[in-house]
Amino acid sequence: MPTTTEAPRLYPALRYKNAAKMIDWFCEAFGFSVRARHGEGDVVHHAELVFGSSMIMLGTVRDDDYGKMVGEPGSGGGKSIYIAVDDADAAYAKARKAGATIIQELTNRDYGSREFICRDPEGGVWSFGTYWPKAGDKG
Repeated sequence: MPTTTEAPRLYPALRYKNAAKMIDWFCEAFGFSVRARHGEGDVVHHAELVFGSSMIMLGTVRDDDYGKMVGEPGSGGGKSIYIAVDDADAAYAKARKAGATIIQELTNRDYGSREFICRDPEGGVWSFGTYWPKAGDKG
């Protein structure tokens, strides 16, 4: 069960056509700093930008399974919420019981997280996983 004194567990996850440019823009315009950035050249596979103790995740639009789930930026898509949980299996069972539409079944990621992705009743995309990045930790 989450507590009120722990690091944030909610992470907006965004996709951009030019994520590399957007990372620079977020840092300049809003004061974010880069905690982690993975990819090659201008293609950002995954980045984590920190603002105080909070964080956003973002990457370049790609025609992969996740990209198909969240859609394109500028069309109302390209965004979702990631929630860090202690027990992904329990979160999965609870979401499924409540009627969430599971769009990616529970899976173990190569970076050590156990995760699933679902839609809420109005189509919003939510990811749940045991990966829990913290703003103060090295990315």
